[in-house]
Parts: sequence; structure tokens; C-alpha cells
Amino acid sequence: MSDLLTLAVLGGPLVALGVGAAWARTHCPVLFWCVIGLPLAVVRLLTSYVSVMEACGLTVPPSRLRALAVRAATRREIRPVPPRRGLIRPTSTGLRFRLRLAPGQEPADVAASSERLRHAWGVHTVHVTSVKPGVVELRLVGFDVLARVRMPRATRPDVLRVPVALRENAQPFVRDYLAVPHQLTLGATLSGKSMYLRNLISGLARQPVALVGIDCKRGVELAPFAPRLSALATNPDEAAELLPALVAEMEDRYDLIKARQGIASGTPDEDITSDVWGLPEHERPVPVVLFVDEVAELFLIATKKDEERRDQMVTQLIRLAQLGRAAGIFLEICGQRFGAELGKGATMLRAQLSGRVCHRVNDESSAKMALGDIAPEAVGAACSIAPERPGLAIAGDTSGGWTRIRTPYLSLGDASAVCHETAALVPELPALASFRPFVPTRPVEKAAPLTKPSPVTG
Repeated sequence: MSDLLTLAVLGGPLVALGVGAAWARTHCPVLFWCVIGLPLAVVRLLTSYVSVMEACGLTVPPSRLRALAVRAATRREIRPVPPRRGLIRPTSTGLRFRLRLAPGQEPADVAASSERLRHAWGVHTVHVTSVKPGVVELRLVGFDVLARVRMPRATRPDVLRVPVALRENAQPFVRDYLAVPHQLTLGATLSGKSMYLRNLISGLARQPVALVGIDCKRGVELAPFAPRLSALATNPDEAAELLPALVAEMEDRYDLIKARQGIASGTPDEDITSDVWGLPEHERPVPVVLFVDEVAELFLIATKKDEERRDQMVTQLIRLAQLGRAAGIFLEICGQRFGAELGKGATMLRAQLSGRVCHRVNDESSAKMALGDIAPEAVGAACSIAPERPGLAIAGDTSGGWTRIRTPYLSLGDASAVCHETAALVPELPALASFRPFVPTRPVEKAAPLTKPSPVTG
């Protein structure tokens, strides 16, 4: 009886601890990592660092001076030297530390061994980043941060910089229009492309930016954001009228820049500019972001008249992509496919879109349209996105780099509410005034009385 009592006293807490750890690992991975995963990973790292580096081929022979000193002091076997490790810095999703590479090593050597390091130290992923010549940073992620997206704590927002998704290394994916002016976003139905668009519009709605939309699906995607839009076209006919107005606005901004350049010879060099960002703040026009949802609808034609209209719209989009950055006009093109089969000008327009985000697609050729010309090795990763993980995408740029990202869930009602709250931020653009969407006023709900009136009895 005493043995059973002892077993119950000792085993009960252990069972409860095991059940709690299993629950936390599934439902609260951050808590599990901070309490259990992080200490275990640090112990594995400290105890096996030298042997793991040697097994991965990341060690180098010691210098002659060091070899002589070891022989003279200890007479033990001289072993290869691993890279010098810096201070381990824990985070809520993993840990990171820096390595000082030995002479003859390069960051690619460490990156090639990232999969081996992941298994050796029992973490989810290992990401290698070059900090400066001879120094790399290893960021170890303890669990799959894309399974349940939790965006990091927001920092001070900057104009035209929106944290819209989470990278697989637990860092925010920021849509920076000043660094990547134009972007192409592809994805099949229910792949999460609309969720990405909602997060992007919600982030820009809080900034002093003009938002313009072209949604040829009768406005079903962009109409809920109408209170914050400066212009909206819901069919190809309206788009054919809106695009020339944007081109005219761009030309007016170029005239403003040229007027600024035609200044006196004694003006300081810093006052000479080639884009709107060099203009004084009181003269600088407001930035414009153009959203085109389902771009293929602009290319579809049925008659000869439609073909002429299509050619004009494509030409205007190409002009905006080529010249819009200096005028503060940026493009966000979305669709399911965007290949040469759409018609004349499709390939030329796609070449101007330096940013690429590819959600789940229906075939490999669609992934090649988005990523094949900038990061061919990312095409396979885009084709392997599972349907049960909507919002997961591959983000690449013209540098050849790519990463997995996932957009946090944002309901259409919440995104629309943000646009209603920020409707007062819609800037005045006379060229687009006639395209401003009609927004019906919301009825004011009468507040319920605090006390229920009692009937008067006589």
C-alpha cells in the first residue's frame, strides 16, 4: 500500500507535467519553447558544438603557433579548430549567435550545412545570414512559426513600409515600396492571395497614401475598402478611363520635378532632385499605390474594339511601371496566372515587377511565371505548398533570394472597419476625384436606455 501511495505521489506530478508539456507543444509552442525547448537546445549546442562543427566539415587545421603551444603545454592530440562562437542570445521563437569564420571559409559553407545543424541541435530550422566579412549569424528557430502566425510586436511604422506577413525565420516580411516599387502576387483560388491583399491595404490605410483600385470582378474584392480608396474601377471600361488619369497625374508630377530642377545656379546640390522624394515636404505630392486585382481580366478581349482598349490599358500600365517610381506611383498586381498567353505586353509588364509573391498555384508553369525568371530554385518550393495551409507563399526578388512567408488571418469585416476608421485620411487628388467610389453613410444606431421604463398605473 505504501508503494502505491509513493508511486501516486511521485508519478502524479510527472504525468501532469508530461500532459501539460504535450498540450503546450501543440497549442502554445512559444511557452513550450521557452520552458523546455530552449534549455535543451542550449545544452545540446554547448556540449556538442565542436564535434558537430567537425562532422559538418566546418573546422580548419590549427595554426603552427597554436599547434606548437598545444604540444608543449599538454602533449595531447591536436584537433581541428571550429569557428569562434559568439554569445548565445535566446528569443521567444529560437536563439541566435554569431560565428567568426576561419581563414578560407565563406558563408556558403555554413549555409550548406544548415540542415545538418538543424538535426544535430534539435531545432526546426537554421538560417544563416552574412553580417560582415568573416562573420555570419545563425538564427535557430525552435518550432514551426508558420503553423500559427503571430506577428512580432509592431515597431514605429514608416511611410510605404508595411509588415504584411511572417517569414519562416520568425522575422516580419515587410512590403517596402521604396525598395521594391512594383510587385506581382500570384495565387490560385483559396490560396490566401486575398488575405495578403487585406493585410496590405489595412496597413497602408493608416498612412498618408492614396489608394487606387482596379477590380474587374465587379468590385467584390476591393469594394469593401471603398471608404479609403481615392479611385475604384470595377470593370474594364472604367479601368480604361482611370489609367489615363493616372498617367496624366504622373506626367504632372514629372513637370513638377523638372520645374524644381530648373533652379538658379547658386542653389545647393541637395536641393536638386530626380524624383518626388527630393522635393520639399510642402511641395511633395502624396504617394499613390495602384492595386490591380485579377489582372487577366484587363487582357481578355471579345471584339476588335476590346483589343484596342486592351492595348491602350497595357501600354499605360507599362508606362506606370517604368516611370511611376520617380513620381511616387507604385503598382501591386494580383492574379492567378500572368504569362505570355495573355497577349501583347504581358511579358514586358511582368518584367517591370521586381517583387514577387507566389501562393499555392494549380500548375508548375504558373509558379515559373512568378519565380522562374528571378529565383528558379524557388519554383519547386511554390509547387509544394499544401492546400490546407492558406496564406503560405514564396516571396522572392530580383536579387535571387527567396523565403517562405505566411499572412496572418484578417477577416474582411475587420479590414473594412479599418478603412472606415481611416476614411478621413483620403488625400485630395483632383485628377482622380471623378473616380472616387460612392460610400453610403452608415445608419447611426440608437443607444438602448439604461433602465426599462415602467408603465404608469392609475
